[in-house]
Amino acid sequence: MSEWLVGLAGTETGHWLAVGLALLAAFTHAIFGALQKGRFDPWLMRGAMDVSYGLMAAPFALFVVPWPEPHMWLIFAGVLPIHLGYKLFQAMAYSKGAYTVVYPVVRGTGPLVTVLAAGVVFGERFTLAQWLGVALLLGAIFALAGVNLRQTKVARAQLWQALGLAFVTGLFVALYTTYDAYGIRATADPFTFLAWFFMIDGMIFPFISARYYKNMAYPPALGPLMRRGFLGGLIAYASFGSVMMATRLDTVGQAAVLRETSVVFAALIGWFFLKEKVGPLQGMLMALIALGAVVVEFG
Repeated sequence: MSEWLVGLAGTETGHWLAVGLALLAAFTHAIFGALQKGRFDPWLMRGAMDVSYGLMAAPFALFVVPWPEPHMWLIFAGVLPIHLGYKLFQAMAYSKGAYTVVYPVVRGTGPLVTVLAAGVVFGERFTLAQWLGVALLLGAIFALAGVNLRQTKVARAQLWQALGLAFVTGLFVALYTTYDAYGIRATADPFTFLAWFFMIDGMIFPFISARYYKNMAYPPALGPLMRRGFLGGLIAYASFGSVMMATRLDTVGQAAVLRETSVVFAALIGWFFLKEKVGPLQGMLMALIALGAVVVEFG
């Protein structure tokens, strides 16, 4: 299967498969984010999800996929600090602000920086029409964050902290998207990178979460927390795994932009499940986000 997938890179079939994977990543990442922001504290939830997907990936990394080539170990060493920084800032942002405010800022910052970075690292170029699509999509994302911001009843100082943390998180999104795209292209078998990535990435944050749990005055029961963590671990494969595979098959910038339609799914999740209000203006902005993604694809 690895050879078949690698053979699709640069082909029309590979392009459309990459589009489908990026949109799957968008949908599942919105669910992943809602799980982290939902019932349990985001610091605990992230640890539960990480330990779940790390343990699930371990037997595949050690016994199923081919072992990484020697040059891959240095690349894997960079995975830990980059993704740890992303998770720390994400958890801090979720602790300070509402999901429908924080999430659009994170996802709006990430793709713009990623597109610019992909031009430098991979030599990718967008057409003028695609740049207009990017501008439309990102403008609607930030406008959606602004609308949600006005409706949030939180102290102004705390809101500015949440927005600042969300912006830094978006920069980490761009960094890990570009770095992971480089990593998955550097190995012969993309499943080798994915298996080892998830095993390594799941190692550190559970210890941070355990310390946080230990210091809580009223820690939640571990059973329900770990059940949600297991579900989040499964979703992580569809979310992060899909977009990484999309960057192996097609351009990094386009996969990054299409993934950010996750803001539409996030708004719907916030509306239906987290009981956060979504009005007509927000609905119009979500439609513009989707339109921007269509322009990027067909531009």
